[in-house]
Amino acid sequence: GHYISVDTSYEGERAVLSSPDLYSEEWSCVRLIYQIATPSDTSPDPARLNLYLRQEGESFDRLLWSAKEPSDSWLIASLDLMNSTKKYKLVLEAEMGQDKSTSIAVFEIKITSGYCIECDFEENHLCGYVNRWNPNVNWFVGGGNIRNSQSILPKDHTLNSALGHYMYVDSVYVKHFQEVAQLISPKTTAPISGCLSFYYQLKQKSSIVFTVYLRDMSGFYEEIWKTDSALNADWALAEVDFNAPYPMEVIFEVAFNSAKGGYVALDDISFSPVYCSNQTATPFNPANAGCNFEEDLCNFYQDHKDGPGWSRVKVKRNVYRAGDHTTGFGYYLLANTKFTSQPGYIGRLYGPTLPGNLQFCLRFYYALYGFFKMTGTLAVYIFEENHVVQEKIWSVLDSPKGVWTQAEISFKKPMPCKIVFVSWCKSFWDCGLVALDDVSLSLGSCQAADLLLPSPGECTFEKDECVFTQKKRGRGSWHRKRGPTPTSYTGPKGDHTTGVGYYMYIEASNMVYGQRAYLISRSLRGTPGKQCLTFFYHMYGAGTGLLSVYLKKEGDEEEIPLWRRTGEQSISWLRGLIEYESDTNYQIIFEAIRGVSIRSDTAIDDILFQAGPCLEVEEIQFSSGYPDSLNEIEY
Repeated sequence: GHYISVDTSYEGERAVLSSPDLYSEEWSCVRLIYQIATPSDTSPDPARLNLYLRQEGESFDRLLWSAKEPSDSWLIASLDLMNSTKKYKLVLEAEMGQDKSTSIAVFEIKITSGYCIECDFEENHLCGYVNRWNPNVNWFVGGGNIRNSQSILPKDHTLNSALGHYMYVDSVYVKHFQEVAQLISPKTTAPISGCLSFYYQLKQKSSIVFTVYLRDMSGFYEEIWKTDSALNADWALAEVDFNAPYPMEVIFEVAFNSAKGGYVALDDISFSPVYCSNQTATPFNPANAGCNFEEDLCNFYQDHKDGPGWSRVKVKRNVYRAGDHTTGFGYYLLANTKFTSQPGYIGRLYGPTLPGNLQFCLRFYYALYGFFKMTGTLAVYIFEENHVVQEKIWSVLDSPKGVWTQAEISFKKPMPCKIVFVSWCKSFWDCGLVALDDVSLSLGSCQAADLLLPSPGECTFEKDECVFTQKKRGRGSWHRKRGPTPTSYTGPKGDHTTGVGYYMYIEASNMVYGQRAYLISRSLRGTPGKQCLTFFYHMYGAGTGLLSVYLKKEGDEEEIPLWRRTGEQSISWLRGLIEYESDTNYQIIFEAIRGVSIRSDTAIDDILFQAGPCLEVEEIQFSSGYPDSLNEIEY
């Protein structure tokens, strides 16, 4: 047969293979059979194979999958594609890296309707199911007229004939008590929930335990099904409710007690998005457990017995006190422990009830002011529903004063529970302000979420400059930095993404008045319809100059101004929103101009391109210095 491979003599190049226009009205599965072969074991810059989804109307491709591990035979990758009404293309990209002797080959790419965890075992790649090798007991392919074992079934279930295939595990080689064979499904790559069904046969002379587990990426096993009946001489149907909101594997496990145990056979694994029990349980939506406090407290509440713990406040743009994290001029929560009469005062904020037995990742931003000792001034507890058990899962250690800092906590509890934010001051002489904003909850552990592929069109500058490049490096250039800028009374104290990450800024002390620095995106794909660009900017310092954003269409000489700010704006990171359209390929340019003095460090962070119109509107696209009512606090 034939395969397609990449000519690796081009070092550091990319080879791109694009599919025709595809439609998938129903859920489908992409199976890619590939191999990366390399003679040397380690290379500082290994070759990679990437698969992108290019959707109609999007300026950015979404990375679905990426691999760089070399192997000595073919491997299979299975990726779920959610149903969509838009046309799309699949784009295979090979990055060559520095190793000239590497080769990348693709043997087969196949898109089938249905889910990746479904399988009838009729094809030799077994849909990406793998046996975890064990010296004595293993899952084998049976059927297809191969008479090679004592556990021959006359017929498989799919074709109901001797030619069909199934998987089986046999006790004939069992050496030890409780030996286990595992058949592992491909990992789910999109959230699914519904009914998992399969056919099995079980023949036993001594006890066999046949179990189905879910395993998440941090290695937690959860049992979802176990055989109850002793004997099935014919194919029996098993159905089990299945919920995989984050990547999981299904594991079919058989444990034998002796060599005369018998056998288990398995066939026709299928999945339906409707629960078997016909229950219409609405799946838990983690978005309802978060809040940015712009409108109200969402589903958070306080116990009034505690007194006035947390209040929702808003700070007008000013150069002394930071505003909220969401936009820079919105609302956040403030626990003012200064107004309390007794030390050890507690302000409790309760979150909504969360279902048990799910892995969660909680993220929020906090800022502390006025404490001498920060340790323990803000803590997060978990209250189990009966309110008897409370467990502290996080507390603040130390953080830069007055900087919005991100905290991440993973947790999983067997019973329904609530998150509780608690602020307090240790002694009457050391009380300060605790600020809280942008609480969000997602399914899966935080580590797993960090491994997820970044959303296309987002740049946080944490790793590199993403799609942006400089017009010229030199005195008038943007720098990637973390922490405060060197000059006092100008520039941010920390980035917007986490408070301790990276941002881009101009260093005014290396530039002259009126000098410009350009940050230019690579050419982006033009699409019909509106696009929305969100970013955060920081313009603090008495001598601050200009920050402008331009759109440059391919083939046009002129740059279209989209947005501009002049002069000092605020000590906070502020959010900028720009709606624009371009049906031809285009570039976005951020231009900073140094102001009259060295207190002119302008910074940007967290740039996000989204298809479709902006959901909110920014009042003024072009504005100069700050308003008169500078330092008021609104409650």
